[in-house]
Amino acid sequence: MDSQNVFYATGKRKSAVAKVWIKPGTGEFVVNNKPMNDYFVRDADRTMLMSPLMLTENDGSFDVRVTVLGGGPGGQAGAVKHGISRALATADPDLRGILKSEGYITRDSRQKERKKYGKRGARASYQFSKR
Repeated sequence: MDSQNVFYATGKRKSAVAKVWIKPGTGEFVVNNKPMNDYFVRDADRTMLMSPLMLTENDGSFDVRVTVLGGGPGGQAGAVKHGISRALATADPDLRGILKSEGYITRDSRQKERKKYGKRGARASYQFSKR
């Protein structure tokens, strides 16, 4: 927390990284200098972003500012959700238990498996022909 009552946290998912700042306010949500509804077009992504705030009943009490980079829309939404959860836990330590029990604090460590030599992808092979 700095002098203006702003809380910061970093969220990660796949190859996306989100820097999240929350401060007490009216519920304004900005992602990469755009309103949340303009940046995340899928309803599932928007629902995912708001889930930590809804769970802790803080959906209109914090202004959220996010800078997110890397990955695709789904990974970015997961990174923002992780960052918001960590920032809320920093803002109010009593919320940590609620967020932890729902699995929001835990970083989803699943990554894309690397491509292997002699293969088309991580495990997929080229079509075999005897002749």
